[in-house]
Amino acid sequence: MSLPLVFALPGNDAFAADLATALEGGLGSAEVRRFPDGETYVRLETDVRDREVVLVCTLHEPDEKVVPLVMLAEAARDLGARRVGLVAPYLSYMRQDKRFHSGEGITSLYFGRFLSRVVDWLVTVDPHLHRHATLAESGYTIPTRVVHAAPAVADWIREHVERPVLVGPDSESEQWVSSVAELASAPHIVLEKVRRGDKDVEVSVPEVDRYRDHTPVLVDDIISTARTMVETLRHLARAGMPPTVCVGIHAVFASDGLQALEGAGPAQIVTCDTIEHSTNEIGLAPALAAAVSEVLAEEGGAPERNANESQ
Repeated sequence: MSLPLVFALPGNDAFAADLATALEGGLGSAEVRRFPDGETYVRLETDVRDREVVLVCTLHEPDEKVVPLVMLAEAARDLGARRVGLVAPYLSYMRQDKRFHSGEGITSLYFGRFLSRVVDWLVTVDPHLHRHATLAESGYTIPTRVVHAAPAVADWIREHVERPVLVGPDSESEQWVSSVAELASAPHIVLEKVRRGDKDVEVSVPEVDRYRDHTPVLVDDIISTARTMVETLRHLARAGMPPTVCVGIHAVFASDGLQALEGAGPAQIVTCDTIEHSTNEIGLAPALAAAVSEVLAEEGGAPERNANESQ
């Protein structure tokens, strides 16, 4: 089988180059632009006939990215690509996974069905699954691979933070934080909330004295408005803990999220490179390349649908 061809959608050039290197594949060239009337123009400048095509498009702010993605995938297939897959380091439309109010659309389900018609397989990083255990339950009918960032995050913590103690903002975060802590060979604590009334909630930091000489490391999967991190930083400061390192997987930073977090005074803000951002320090291309290689190793033409869901 020939080596895969990796194509970057606009804004994904750096990650696509890293992925192509990790895959030991080729980096394809494509032109994607808008006509004066706003419609999308695509042109594949690298021959894709009988090749495995890998499109790289992180789906942060997805609505403006979906049409170019569809057009490029269709062009590759029309020009003879063997299969067309998508590496979406950040996967959007995971929030609305149930009908909370009458008349609402379950958009996570619709988006999963839609992408399953656009590409033959999908690789992503830690999608924000709420009430579903797998992407198949979110409407995806194609083979998928979910890459977990925890090992890379733990490696970064071991290499860059002296005497770390990982911090979870609440009980819901304990499973995730404890997993990263174990991989980093570090202790962890979880903030404790005591509700005394509807508007009276006291938050305490357990074992403060034990960890005063440690560096708190606050880890979360998505940093969007950053309000949870900001509140946690305030609790840690009031408890007399040293300045905190904030680590996020997906650097969404909606609205004034970054400014709010910087204003809370963390020692450092670090994110994975699933969304290009100035805080990116943790590269995930090698892990994604391994997952892509698994998908590409499947034989027999087009992959069997509804198979090989891996979480």
